[in-house]
Amino acid sequence: MRIARLVLAAIFAAPVSAAVAMPLAQHRAVYDLRLTASSEGSGITGITGRMVYEIRGSACDGYTVRFRYVTESSTRDASQITDQQTTTFEDGEGKQFNFATKSYTDQNLDKELRGSATREPDGVKIQIDKPESKSFELHPTQFPTQHLVDLIARARNGETFYETSIFDGSEDADKAMTTTVVVGKPANTRSNDPELKALASLATEKYWPVDIAYFDEATEGGEETPDYRISFKLYENGLTRDLDMDYGDFTIHGQLVDLAVFAPDAKSTCNK
Repeated sequence: MRIARLVLAAIFAAPVSAAVAMPLAQHRAVYDLRLTASSEGSGITGITGRMVYEIRGSACDGYTVRFRYVTESSTRDASQITDQQTTTFEDGEGKQFNFATKSYTDQNLDKELRGSATREPDGVKIQIDKPESKSFELHPTQFPTQHLVDLIARARNGETFYETSIFDGSEDADKAMTTTVVVGKPANTRSNDPELKALASLATEKYWPVDIAYFDEATEGGEETPDYRISFKLYENGLTRDLDMDYGDFTIHGQLVDLAVFAPDAKSTCNK
């Protein structure tokens, strides 16, 4: 899942080693989606849907993420259902990233993207296998799980603002995005929080409020505005909730409605 990006300067954050990073919890989180704001120019009158995010693996074996994002959007004249299904694998050191996405509109396949990225000392090599074979290079950047682990480490250290970049294999998988990250003070879940029931045992854990803006690195000059931004509550184990996804012309809220946390894999090399 791509989560938000300001072009000031692309600062590459060094990866956090598996030895010092907090392990990410294997879990499946389900979110209900709804439109919370839209401009008149967007033409959108309503959006509802569901998002499912599942992460499996470990810092030793790498992480597999499965993500599905299904929405029904309405305008004054029509409605359509979009369905994005993505599977990625990222090794524990953040050096190898494989991605595959299928996008459907009204159950018809619109696009299939498949490829891989390898981090080299002087940059990132991208290999696209579908829809057509091609390869190219990008400047040094982070992959999604590394980006998340780095964010958690910085939040634990009390860092409140920083910039970095991310390549997540989304859209045409042909660019990295600059991100500016703002981290708030740790907070407790309130007794009237609408996601309290879904949190279960995590209800007593502190979270950080986080805001990330995503910017297209190819944009030059002028007053920059983000392509999109996302605000959410982040836990030390990697769970995110209470999502607000701002795409400029409209904003979608994601409310956590179901959460399953899985025990560590007994076959993990971390256990050997």
